[in-house]
Amino acid sequence: MEHTPLSLYELNALVRQSVRLSMPDAYWVQAELSDVRTNYSGHCYLEFVQKDPKSNALLAKARGIVWSNVFRELKPYFERETGQAFVAGLKVLVRVTVDFHELYGYSLTVSDIDPTYTLGDMAKRRREILQRLEEEGVLTLNKELELPELTQRIAVISSPTAAGYGDFCDQLERNAFGFVFYTKLFPAVMQGEQVEASIIRALNRINAGHGRWDVVVIIRGGGATSDLSGFDTYELATNCAQFPIPIITGIGHERDDTVIDKVAHTRVKTPTAAAEFLINHLRETADRLEAYASFFYQEIPSWLGEQKERLDRFVARIPARVQMRIQNEGFRQERLVKRVHLAWQARMMRETYRLQLDGRLNVALQSRLQREGGRLQLLEQQVKAASPELLLQKGYSITLKNGKAVTDASALHPGDEVVTRVAKGEFKSKVL
Repeated sequence: MEHTPLSLYELNALVRQSVRLSMPDAYWVQAELSDVRTNYSGHCYLEFVQKDPKSNALLAKARGIVWSNVFRELKPYFERETGQAFVAGLKVLVRVTVDFHELYGYSLTVSDIDPTYTLGDMAKRRREILQRLEEEGVLTLNKELELPELTQRIAVISSPTAAGYGDFCDQLERNAFGFVFYTKLFPAVMQGEQVEASIIRALNRINAGHGRWDVVVIIRGGGATSDLSGFDTYELATNCAQFPIPIITGIGHERDDTVIDKVAHTRVKTPTAAAEFLINHLRETADRLEAYASFFYQEIPSWLGEQKERLDRFVARIPARVQMRIQNEGFRQERLVKRVHLAWQARMMRETYRLQLDGRLNVALQSRLQREGGRLQLLEQQVKAASPELLLQKGYSITLKNGKAVTDASALHPGDEVVTRVAKGEFKSKVL
């Protein structure tokens, strides 16, 4: 069977016709912008992608285009509603028609956009950053710093060419109270992709000499609200939250606070509002100082008068109190003398009695010694009268058997040898 071949153009034309017939309607599509380019004619060329939420791998991709007549209205509307530039990296909800071109292939033509979808995604990212800072325990660290009473040394982070910076300095210099402020600019990029890195570098320079500054002011006057995305990053927020000096933000927008507004010590709307805040803070300090000075001038003389009267009353009471104290001391001395005299008499009586007792003890001891001496002599006589040598001298003898005295004749047996001891010597015998 033979087939008639088609040219590539013819095949693509069939595809284009089939797409138009099968998908004639417009569709709302959720996607992420991975590329946004505008050419000289005003057309905007896009690339839509969808990524896996877990692995971040690409699941789908498609080219897109916004014709210049639509893009002129769609871009300002989107940026005005979201406060976000129409750039790559955003998640968008767009209304598209599906097209296929013989030369350029498959594409999506954008006819409308829903900013609320992107706002929801931006708000979600802000919430995620703030939640992460809270979990790390740094979200409110800068807010917890105490604002110095005299906030006159001000480190300013701003673009040197920004009108807001000029307004801020002019407002401080022309304050109605004549306060003197010392400001130093730490230049930074306040819009575009370099906002985060530029402000962090400025904060690092300020922190290197942080003892020289009372407060840091981050201001951005004028400019499109679409350039605020640089203030909604985690790295910038964590640097501001943990900065050791109070930070005041006046980024100049009425929409929802950016992330650094949430972590800064104080947030005001505009650079001039930041200047007014500092002026009012210094004025409140001055008012307190004036109140203290007024108190000193008015209250201290009265207080000194009261203290003088109190001192005079004390002085007037001194003679009477001294006389009373002398009298009390006299009474105390008399009581003490009496107690000493009585104690001395009691001690004398005890010592006299002790001496008398010693004499009686001596007599009793002599008597006892005499009695004990007589008793010892009697005992000596008794011991001598019972002495074996004395008995032997009187004619008595002692018979010993095996060295022991024989007191019972029945204990002797024929043939036993015995020793008889007399007063002078001894002799042996044998029992018959």
